[in-house]
Amino acid sequence: MGLADFTDKGCRVGGQVLRAFCLLLLVAISQVFFPVAFFPVANAADAPLVAKGYKMAGDATKMRIVMDFDREPDIKWFLLRGPNRLVIDLANTRFAIDAKDLKPRGLVKGVRLGELGEGVSRLILTGKGPFAVDKLDVLKNEDGTGYRLAVDMSAASEREFDAALANQALTTGSTVSTDKGGRVGTGPVSNPGHRFTVVIDPGHGGIDGGAEGLNGTIEKNVTLAFATELRDKLAAAGRYDVFMTRDTDEYLSLDDRVRIARQHEADLLISIHADTISVKGIRGATVYTVSDKASDPEAQALADRENLSDQFAGMVIKNDNKEVTDILIDLIRRETHTFSMSFAHTLVGQLSTSVGLINNPQRSAGFKVLKAPDVPSVLVELGYLSNAKDEAQLLDAEWRGRAAQSITNAVALFASARAGAGTGG
Repeated sequence: MGLADFTDKGCRVGGQVLRAFCLLLLVAISQVFFPVAFFPVANAADAPLVAKGYKMAGDATKMRIVMDFDREPDIKWFLLRGPNRLVIDLANTRFAIDAKDLKPRGLVKGVRLGELGEGVSRLILTGKGPFAVDKLDVLKNEDGTGYRLAVDMSAASEREFDAALANQALTTGSTVSTDKGGRVGTGPVSNPGHRFTVVIDPGHGGIDGGAEGLNGTIEKNVTLAFATELRDKLAAAGRYDVFMTRDTDEYLSLDDRVRIARQHEADLLISIHADTISVKGIRGATVYTVSDKASDPEAQALADRENLSDQFAGMVIKNDNKEVTDILIDLIRRETHTFSMSFAHTLVGQLSTSVGLINNPQRSAGFKVLKAPDVPSVLVELGYLSNAKDEAQLLDAEWRGRAAQSITNAVALFASARAGAGTGG
């Protein structure tokens, strides 16, 4: 290596050392005058929130949804129709939720979540028909480990859902959340144009055939045929809006039947059944209303059998009466029970003129399908398929027509009484 080469290399090394020294000097100066600009300090608040848990509980009439967060979330929520949905937007949130926890149930028939981009994630709850958001709030966990979003939903009518949409447009816009203390649904609104509405519930259906007669008659077929006849007679009167919980051979859970009645704002729910009993000589129709205590052992046994219908679909039956602790709901239930008893009394009187009744035909038991707190409800046992004469009657079109007409007459009397009292359409 020549002297020139050595000198050039030395210059290059010296230049590199000088540049490194200048850079270090510049860094030292910047730390004094611009510490944040060149070396930002990590802030935990800038990290995404973590949604780390999701739970749903309830049935087709009322649901509670809870989502857990490691910190307090910033949320916006709004309603959409076609289908009926609750949309919840969450700022700067990452979902860490087990997919199996998102399985739809009860009033919620679909759950979707994901990131929208621009720092927003979204949870979409699709209802099984219209619903009301009774309450939506962000709460601090009692143990101080984080926060939770709690949503209470209940089955409602299309009119109530539309009213909530209109209120949303007027008060919050389409995507602006209310203050945390005000995240509450609109609740029921008055409906002066409401016509008296009857929901007819043909018992059983689908995989749940119900009772079987001596000659092979299946209860689900009898109840659907009779309910169709009753619907046509009520519709022909031109005074009512009439709906059926099912008009085909399909399975419906007991709480779905109640949900349908509530979503139609029913003034009356009539559930149609035809049972069997071990004593072959017993025959005749019976009218049941709901009660916490059965009127007799036979009524209790019947209620137990009907309430087990949900087991055909592998559902777990739970007896959750926590809602009844609310005094307002309790008062509504009392009033509804009074109306149910009134209609049952009228119905027994009308049926007694056209079809045979058992002894003590007005009875009560804890039927789940009759437990809507705000819908007067009765369960009509048309007769016993275990009795050959009753089975033959239930298959006879003329007998069905007489029985359906008697129920139609009872509905007319009840609707007139409600209208006269200012409580019906």
